[in-house]
Amino acid sequence: MVSFRDAGVDDPDAHALIADYFAMRADTFPPELGDYTPKFPNAADFVPPLGVFLVVVDDDGTAIGCGGIRSVVTSVADSGAARFEIKHLWIDPRAQGRGLGRLLLGELERRAIGLGATELVLDTNASLVAAGNLYRSSGYRNVEPYNDNPNATDWFLKLVAD
Repeated sequence: MVSFRDAGVDDPDAHALIADYFAMRADTFPPELGDYTPKFPNAADFVPPLGVFLVVVDDDGTAIGCGGIRSVVTSVADSGAARFEIKHLWIDPRAQGRGLGRLLLGELERRAIGLGATELVLDTNASLVAAGNLYRSSGYRNVEPYNDNPNATDWFLKLVAD
């Protein structure tokens, strides 16, 4: 069993997990897309009511994953949407295959809805096949790019409330 611990992105466990994720992406980033460009998140973006950052903790107390949500401004004026973005959802490879990515995604969605989200967005890279499959099977649909993330090739949206 795992638990979720609220943490700042500058929390030592959170920072180490994000750094491990960035190192993995740098090693596996498709060369035809250039160099992977890591960008550590702004801690203020992941503090309620603007967002949340979670560390996934295994039953032995080991930090094995992380992810966050943050409020973002919609590009459609007066849409009335409360858009939150899912960022840095990652499970350590040694803990993958246990359904923890889906569990973390669900918890992040629940937290975003609790903060008033009506839609969720995220971006990813097509080389992260399992991530794309997770998002599609969780009700996300492909949309036009909503940001200029140089590492992303795919953008997704999920409506969570009317």
